[in-house]
Amino acid sequence: MRERSAAELARLVGAGLVGDPAARVGPDVVIDSRRVTPGSLFVALPGEHADGHDFAEPAADAGAGALLVTRQMPLNIPQLIVPDTADALAALGRAVAAEATAAGMVTVGITGSSGKTSTKDLLAQVLAAAGETVAPEGSFNNEIGVPLTATRVTPGTRFLVSELGARGIGHITWLCGIVPPTVGVVVNVGHAHLGEFGSVEAIAQAKGELVEVLPAGALAVLNADDPLVTAMAARTGARLAAFSATGEPGWGDLRVWASAPTADALQRPSFMLHAASASGPEATAPVQLRVSGAHQVDNALAAAAVALGQGMGVAAVAAALSAAEPCSHWRMELTERPDGVLVVNDAYNANPDSMAAALRTLASLRRPGGRLLAVLGDMLELGPGAPDDHRAIGALAAELGVDALIAIGGHAVDLAAGYGPATMLAPGREIATEAAAAWLRPADVVLVKASRGLALESVAGDLARTPEEDGPR
Repeated sequence: MRERSAAELARLVGAGLVGDPAARVGPDVVIDSRRVTPGSLFVALPGEHADGHDFAEPAADAGAGALLVTRQMPLNIPQLIVPDTADALAALGRAVAAEATAAGMVTVGITGSSGKTSTKDLLAQVLAAAGETVAPEGSFNNEIGVPLTATRVTPGTRFLVSELGARGIGHITWLCGIVPPTVGVVVNVGHAHLGEFGSVEAIAQAKGELVEVLPAGALAVLNADDPLVTAMAARTGARLAAFSATGEPGWGDLRVWASAPTADALQRPSFMLHAASASGPEATAPVQLRVSGAHQVDNALAAAAVALGQGMGVAAVAAALSAAEPCSHWRMELTERPDGVLVVNDAYNANPDSMAAALRTLASLRRPGGRLLAVLGDMLELGPGAPDDHRAIGALAAELGVDALIAIGGHAVDLAAGYGPATMLAPGREIATEAAAAWLRPADVVLVKASRGLALESVAGDLARTPEEDGPR
C-alpha cells in the first residue's frame, strides 16, 4: 500500500488510535515480526499456537511504524485498536484494492481443486510482462492471505492476482468481497476437501461462486475439458473464455487451446498455443514450459487466456510462459543430486487428482537403468471415502510400474492394500527418510507427496542431499 498516516489507517479499519495520528505508516503490512521493515504496519493475529500480540515488542524494536492490535500494548508506538485484527486486515485489504481498482487496476481471482497455485505463479509472471503485478506468495488463499496480498498493491500496480481457496459454501463469495474480481478463473473441480463438502457437486457449487460474482463485462475463464467447470458458464453474465488441452473448445468469446504436446527428459511440456475469438483470426505460437508435469499445460492455458483477455498478443504470452520459472516451493520441485538420483518434491499438498497427476509424472521420468520410488502420505479431508481413495492411489502406483512404495500416515495401510505386499510402512518421517535413502541408487527417481499436515517436505529435503552431504548414515 502507499504510505499513510496512522489516522487514515485507523479510519479505514474502524480502529481506535493510541499515539501520534500524523505518524507515517507503511508501505509494508506484515503478520510476522521477523518480516518487519521500517515503518511497516504489524498486524497481531491470534494463532493456533501463538498470539501475535506476544510479538508486538519485537516488531516495534525492528522498526514497525504502528501496531494493529485488539488491546493496548505497553509500547511507545502508534496502535490501532480493534475488536478483531483479522477483520481489520480484511477491511484494510478491501480499501487498498478498491482504491487501486478505481484507478484502473485489474483484479484476477483464481480457484480450483488443484493447480491454482501453479496457475497463479505462471499468470503472475506472464502479466508482469505487461505491467506491475502483485500475486500471493505461496498459497496465500484464505481470509488472511487474500487481504494481506492486496496490501502489497502500489499506485503503479496494474494487475492484482488473488488465489481463492474454499472451505465451504459461501467462502469464495466472502473472499471476493475483499477483492472483487474483474477476471475469474476456474482451473478444475476435483476431490480436494471432499470430506468438508460432502460431494464433488458441492465443491463445484462453491468454486462456481467466483463466476457468479463477476460483473457484466468481466471475463470468466473456464476449463472446457472439465464438465463441472464448463457448466459454470450458465452461472455468469460475464464474457466467456474457454481453454482446453485437447483441442479447440466449441464455445467461448475467447478460445485458447494446445496442440502437438511433447515433453523433455524432465517432463517439462512443449506445445503450440492457439487462440481465436470472434474479433480476429486464429493466432499461434510455440511454448516450452519450465515446470514439470503434463497437467501444467492446463495451468498454462488458463494463464494464457487471462493474459490474452487483457490485450497481450499470443507471441508475447507464449514467450512469457516459456520464460516463467517455478516459484512456489514443494510443488513438482525437481532436484538432481550429483550421484544421479532425481528427487521430486511435491509435498505441499495432496488430493486424489493431484496425487494421480504426480504419479503419472513420476512414471514418465523413468531413466535408463533407473527405478521409481514413491514416498506417499495421507490425503486429508476426504471424508468417509478416504480408505478407498488411498487404496486407489496405491493401485495406480502399481499400475504405473512404480518399483517401490513407502507409505506414511493414518492411511498407510490403505495405500499398501492398493499397491501390494511390497509396500514399506514407515511410522514417521525419519524412518521414511532412512528407508528411502537406503533404497535409492544412481538414476533412480523418487516422488515425495502428501497433504500439508504430514510435512513431508522435510523428507524430500533430506533426500535431495547426497549421503556425502549428510555425513555417514
